[in-house]
Amino acid sequence: MSTELPADLQRAESLIRDVLDFPKPGIVFRDIAPLLADGPALHATAAALVEPFRGQFDVVAGVEARGFILGTAAAAVEGVGFVPVRKAGKLPRPAASEDFALEYGTATIEVHDDLPRGTRVLLVDDVLATGGTLAAGRRLLAHVGYEVVGTAVLFEIDELGGRAVVGDEHLHTVFRG
Repeated sequence: MSTELPADLQRAESLIRDVLDFPKPGIVFRDIAPLLADGPALHATAAALVEPFRGQFDVVAGVEARGFILGTAAAAVEGVGFVPVRKAGKLPRPAASEDFALEYGTATIEVHDDLPRGTRVLLVDDVLATGGTLAAGRRLLAHVGYEVVGTAVLFEIDELGGRAVVGDEHLHTVFRG
């Protein structure tokens, strides 16, 4: 746990559990369910996600599935809308899709293009691991004409090198480990 964090975020971080060998052997899953179930911890976390980007975005985009939860909480804190970045086949009329590699497989994400070109977007997800999901999300949002002003994640796993893959000087993480 990071001692330089404010007390409310130290408490929120203490609620994240490591689950070994999920969803596959060798993977350490960061279970944020206890954090999500705690109102003050969820609010502090959502506020921390958006803090460096306040006033710079029109909507928050969140990557399915846990990015939806954190992204909508972040959007609510800022009083802006939310754009879901979905897994393939979940949207009734996807405007664009993007394939990418995960640390344990491959996936495709899709998004609608309902907002005007140039809409300023803050991209939110739960964990930055190898960076494939967030890099794909950034490309996808740019493809439909949105301006990604920053990327915020709850937890970054430093040793997996995702920061280099995302290649975003406007990348913010709340917790690192």
